[in-house]
Amino acid sequence: MCGRFAFTASKKELLEHFSLSHAPPIEPSYNIAPGQDIAAIRQAGNSRELVLLHWGLIPSWSKDKKIAYKMINARAESINTKPAFRNAFRKRRCLIPATGFYEWQKKDGKKQPWFLHLKGQEIMAFAALWEHWEGTDGEVIESCTIITTEANELIRPIHHRMPVIIEKKDYDIWLAAPTSKMAESLLRPFPSKKMVAYPVSTYVNNPQNNNPLCIKPLTNRK
Repeated sequence: MCGRFAFTASKKELLEHFSLSHAPPIEPSYNIAPGQDIAAIRQAGNSRELVLLHWGLIPSWSKDKKIAYKMINARAESINTKPAFRNAFRKRRCLIPATGFYEWQKKDGKKQPWFLHLKGQEIMAFAALWEHWEGTDGEVIESCTIITTEANELIRPIHHRMPVIIEKKDYDIWLAAPTSKMAESLLRPFPSKKMVAYPVSTYVNNPQNNNPLCIKPLTNRK
């Protein structure tokens, strides 16, 4: 699964990487957790837009917004058939920018957090879906879910799942492909050789902790 990640790039880097003309202020965060409003890039006509979406998808047909707590991730293997995701997969795909993410390795009865990022510390983009929901009282929530797939060789010893990372050259296909079959071809593990992983402190376990200590390599901690 993908239950925590970081985004610490500057606004300038964000705009340039995703070819955006403008974006609302995005504060650096080292410990982004489900239930928060997170940055997402989606197609808007012939251009892209950055919006803030609630992390935890609420299907348009749901009667209870609390379902979002169970919808932070969507499995790539069933995304085209599961009722909660299939319509969004066909019509409402988006990208979630990140500079790294966390996975927890079970070992000796404990869970060791690891931080994973691209070599060169570049921005990465998770494949995601977004949805528009309206409550009976008129409340409107736009929400999202991050798509996961089987882990690559680097991550497999740590966790059996990982977020789907879309290559920059494929952003247009993911966001604007006319058929879901074209987008589905991108739902695969990201190459291990392009990634780095290292253990970090359990300090990150508390989502209230949000500073550079979250991503500091464990071996360098005093």
